[in-house]
Amino acid sequence: MTTGTTSPTHFSSRQRLILFVLLGAGFMLSVDFSILNVALPKVGAGVGLGLSGLPWITSAYALPAAGLTLLFGRVADLYGRRTIFLSGIALLIVASLIGGFAQNSELLLTGRVLQGLSTALAAPAALSLLTTSFAEGPVRDRVLGLNGALLSAGFTIGALVGGTLVSLLSWRAAFFINVPVAVAILVLTPGLITESVLPQRVKLDLPGAVTVTGGLLAVIYSIIEKTIPVAIVGVVLLAVFWVIELRSSAPLAPLHILKRPTVKWGNYAGLVIFSMETAMIFLMTIYLQNVLDFSPLITGLIFGVPGLAAVAAGVLAGRLIGRHGSRKILALGMGVQSLATVPLLFVGDHRIALVIVIPALFVGFFGHVPAIVSYTVTGTSGLPNEEQGLAGGLTSMTQQVAITIGIPVLSAIAATQSGELTGIHLALGVDVAVTLVSVAFIWIGLRSRGAVDPMMVSVNTSRESEAELAATPD
Repeated sequence: MTTGTTSPTHFSSRQRLILFVLLGAGFMLSVDFSILNVALPKVGAGVGLGLSGLPWITSAYALPAAGLTLLFGRVADLYGRRTIFLSGIALLIVASLIGGFAQNSELLLTGRVLQGLSTALAAPAALSLLTTSFAEGPVRDRVLGLNGALLSAGFTIGALVGGTLVSLLSWRAAFFINVPVAVAILVLTPGLITESVLPQRVKLDLPGAVTVTGGLLAVIYSIIEKTIPVAIVGVVLLAVFWVIELRSSAPLAPLHILKRPTVKWGNYAGLVIFSMETAMIFLMTIYLQNVLDFSPLITGLIFGVPGLAAVAAGVLAGRLIGRHGSRKILALGMGVQSLATVPLLFVGDHRIALVIVIPALFVGFFGHVPAIVSYTVTGTSGLPNEEQGLAGGLTSMTQQVAITIGIPVLSAIAATQSGELTGIHLALGVDVAVTLVSVAFIWIGLRSRGAVDPMMVSVNTSRESEAELAATPD
């Protein structure tokens, strides 16, 4: 589906409505991940869930969101992106009502599992609808810049909204807030977005779907629960998936896509960007509440104010990528995200530390969003429309896996120290080191033979894309 020709820097009224729907959906889904994080103790107390069970409020969401995203991204290619997107939004309404009305831990966790499943359905479909609705080049880069801004802002605003709702109303409001937004999306979407063109008689690669989904779920679960046997099962299933894809006549994830340097290194960058930043936010949440003794509301405000930098950076990101190329902006954004964390290695246990914390968060968020946009542009550009669902599924899966594994990995590192503040400093140091080393790998990997900058691809194909847009009716 296309929306017609437009100026490289302006959107038509219909495109603005499409952006409102798709970006609003992505923002809502990103808020869902973090909105309960600052209020886990109150949520657990509300349904009789003990301290040891609190992490499962997050994990119950993250497992299906990370493990099923790749599968549903490909399903959207085969059976209709709009259909899968709307199915995810409808399921989110049901899941939010279950969670909001839950009187026991079983219903609460059921609601969170269904919320994760709705994210796996809707997120890759929404991204592929974005990338196929706007021509590759300056327009799409601007769109992905706005998407990256709202995606990053969603995580921080989720903490702000969660703290506010819990303090003023109840933790149940954090579930119910989804419902009116999701209903509006369900009403608006059919009249704005047409169904994607379905391929002829392409069957779903069922063995590939089963093995990759089982493998991802096992690996992610093993990281959350720190169980080596389950990790081994997951690795074996992923190896079997690779063999199946080599032999399949209609693979779930064609290996020629997975081997593309832009796809490979773009998604590796996304894994580092999201895992390290999400873990940093979690560690600083612990620092602000446990070490500096701030309330959930104040903690949300401390993250929310610097989070405004994410919006500003998202507006600039597309233009910066168009001018300098995604490879340079990706490396620069990751470098800024990492170096902004360095001052946090030296904060103490007095509230005067906010003089360091707030500016560091502001600069870090400003670098974080261009990095997100650059990895998304890198991972989804230069591919035909019929593979955009898979590309969107890969980038969405990378995001979900990253935000799932980053917290338990760096938390485990922090737990090796006897003092809480010392452990936070150590884990943040690992965060900085991993990100900086990864910048070097990605810079070299995207420079290797065959790794064409997506912006060069867009320049070479812009006339062809414009001709296709002009020939396609709304």
